[in-house]
Amino acid sequence: MRGSIKLFKVFGISINIHITFFLLLLLVIPGGIKWVFLVIGVFSFVTMHELCHSLMAKRFGITVREITLLPIGGIASMSKIPEKPVQEFLISIAGPLFNLAVVAVFFFPLKYLIGAENLLHPLSAQTWPLTIAYLYWLNLMLAAFNLIPAFPMDGGRVLRALLATRFSYQKATKIAVNFGHAFAVIFAYFGIVKFNIILVVIAVFIYMAASGEEAQVDIKETLKKFRVRDILPPDFISLTSNTTLAKVLEAIFHSHQEDFPVIDGKMPVGFITRHDIMSAMHQYGTSKSVGEVMRKVFPKVKDTDPLVKVQHIMHEKGMRALPVMKDNEVVGIITIEDIGRVYAIASQKG
Repeated sequence: MRGSIKLFKVFGISINIHITFFLLLLLVIPGGIKWVFLVIGVFSFVTMHELCHSLMAKRFGITVREITLLPIGGIASMSKIPEKPVQEFLISIAGPLFNLAVVAVFFFPLKYLIGAENLLHPLSAQTWPLTIAYLYWLNLMLAAFNLIPAFPMDGGRVLRALLATRFSYQKATKIAVNFGHAFAVIFAYFGIVKFNIILVVIAVFIYMAASGEEAQVDIKETLKKFRVRDILPPDFISLTSNTTLAKVLEAIFHSHQEDFPVIDGKMPVGFITRHDIMSAMHQYGTSKSVGEVMRKVFPKVKDTDPLVKVQHIMHEKGMRALPVMKDNEVVGIITIEDIGRVYAIASQKG
């Protein structure tokens, strides 16, 4: 996520902190060291919460690139939505279960160490024992908040997973999204009435995230109906490895194509994207050959692949276009714009 700083890496997952997190620290610093301890402590538990989601996702073969800590919580960047309801249920419930496990495991040890009068005292940061008790009970609050049955909270995903056992995935998402919108309105109402800006911010975040989830699922379900060959443009331009960047620039000017497969003979030997071309020209000028700057390792798709798979590969690899193969030969390229046009037309017909 943009605006994030990498802290460390664990289990192959990058743990990042968003720069806006420091604004939260600035707000609590006047309250003293105990409040700073509380903020750092709660975000440590949030990190563990998100790691539990991520490790469960990895068990199902889902790539998790990073976890980003924001003032309103943490976000784990997963490469795809779990395919099966039971997978989504287990991934979603793993985080809240961690927080509940902390509450269950540490109740009696803390009761012994800081005393029942501190552990069961109304939440306060006046003394260190009370601050530790405050941090302890925040785990229960984290679990309860995340189990609200509304997107984008874990409870919304748990709800969708349960609904998906009876309804289509798209309908289950729609119901869970409606719950998300309803809770967003409720939070916004109380935020305005109580003059609580944090509740208003949470309401906006919930509403936008729920709407984004619905749009993502709609796109996925629509693209499942099409294969690459259904929309593959009949004409495309290919390059050879000894083509100069000056010639590539001419090809871009005289066509709508900006990404090119590189073919020597009949063999695909590389792929060069618009970003590669612009970067190479900025660095070397236009005299370099394509073979010197092209990608020699690149993803390919088949003409029989579903569009939803192609979209997933583009998202995961950060590419706007991919070469299309048939019988070991390049038969075209497909771009993110091609996929976008199909969705726009198909969704209007639906």
